[in-house]
Amino acid sequence: MSEVHLGCPPRFSGLYVSRFSVSSRPLGTSAGSDGRDECGGVCEQVASRSSSCDCGSPDAVTVDEDGDLILDRRRRNRERSDHVLAVQHGITSSLRSVGLQVWKAALLLTDFVLHKSFTSSEFNGVTAIEIGAGTGLVGLALARVAQKVFITDRGSDILDNCLANVQLNSSILKIDEAKTYVRELNWKMSWPPPVATCNPSDPSSRYLWSRSEIEAAEEGTALFAADVIYSDDLTDLFFGTAKKLMSRGAAKVLYLTLEKRYNFSLDELDVVANGYKHFRSFFTVQDVLGLSLYNPLFAESGALDVTTCRPDFVGEQMDLTEVPQYIREYDRGKDLEMWKIMYNPNPE
Repeated sequence: MSEVHLGCPPRFSGLYVSRFSVSSRPLGTSAGSDGRDECGGVCEQVASRSSSCDCGSPDAVTVDEDGDLILDRRRRNRERSDHVLAVQHGITSSLRSVGLQVWKAALLLTDFVLHKSFTSSEFNGVTAIEIGAGTGLVGLALARVAQKVFITDRGSDILDNCLANVQLNSSILKIDEAKTYVRELNWKMSWPPPVATCNPSDPSSRYLWSRSEIEAAEEGTALFAADVIYSDDLTDLFFGTAKKLMSRGAAKVLYLTLEKRYNFSLDELDVVANGYKHFRSFFTVQDVLGLSLYNPLFAESGALDVTTCRPDFVGEQMDLTEVPQYIREYDRGKDLEMWKIMYNPNPE
């Protein structure tokens, strides 16, 4: 069970719709000139109100620094400038269906997309691919400004849920559904996928790729992936898929977020973050001066033979203090990371 779902009905089964409130200003900032953060915004999910904020309580009273009442009318006006992301998800799931849940790394990557869309035109008009999309949360935020977004995952249950979330948010976020594609991308299969046409008698065929869609995806410039690092085998498959996509067509950048989850390892007789060393073995790290620093210690996980090859990717860890938080309903904690990863076809 994801920590994001704490507060949802504990015995609820099936899919559940949560509303994540997105402030038009980062949390901790104020519309006023005094720098104070005024309480405002919707802090509730569909069936439960967050206990961390009493903004919606009819008995809540807020005063300014002079002791004057802040009227509800002002609070409501401020809420009208906020956005709401409606996300259908499972509250709990098996490991195979973790894509039905919302994870903190996806909320962080969504914050990053929102920040770029609020403060720059970097993602305006791009063609983007979300890999291992789960509920499609990041792709929904991208669809507000991108020319085309491919929201990809595998399995009819997860893809059906992605499509439902696109439809839930099309009017709320003014998403053009004709430019938002939910498609199956199986990391165990080669790229490009087989070209197919939709068969009305087979509902799952709606998630197959057309030739023009494959060409558009290859000319895309931005890839996004959240919380796909938790199994060494899946990490191998993920970077294999990323390499196939990034080595074809236009130059691409991969933005990846993860949450380090610690467990005791019998192999190392220590508490370690599952799969993290293996993940780090796939790329060299670019420092602030633009130099690539290769650490062969990370290759000891077995992903690479350091005597014969070096990683095909270069990564730069991003400073999370430069990614303001716009979504209210999660606590980032200290175990989230974000990486900007580029394909390096000729490692020296």
